[in-house]
Amino acid sequence: METVREDEATTFFDGFVEAFSTFSGAMVAERYQTPFLAVDAAGAATAFTTRGEIAKYFQAALDDYSTQGCQSCRYVNLEVRSLGLSSGLLTVTWELLRGDGAVALSWRESYVVVRKSTRLAVCASIDHAA
Repeated sequence: METVREDEATTFFDGFVEAFSTFSGAMVAERYQTPFLAVDAAGAATAFTTRGEIAKYFQAALDDYSTQGCQSCRYVNLEVRSLGLSSGLLTVTWELLRGDGAVALSWRESYVVVRKSTRLAVCASIDHAA
């Protein structure tokens, strides 16, 4: 196995953007493994043990983003740090966009990823404190 590469991280996040555009929590959840740990900007941690729990978590977030007028997303400022041969720490700034392309929401988030066969999967994510 080789270390997590920037092109691999870019492919991962491009797929994330595509999944977001479906507004399907189940599609987004496919990028995560179980168990999954989510830490919000206030430091509250939530553990998910099933794919269904992860999908429900993301569906609630996607529904909220939709009610705020978000129609798509993009990531900027990608940072990639390899954590050995099959894991890494990926950090991006997310920008959720309205139909006119204006940024509705933005935050920085880090992901601990592991390589599962030929793809990356998230085992933990941490929203950066504001």
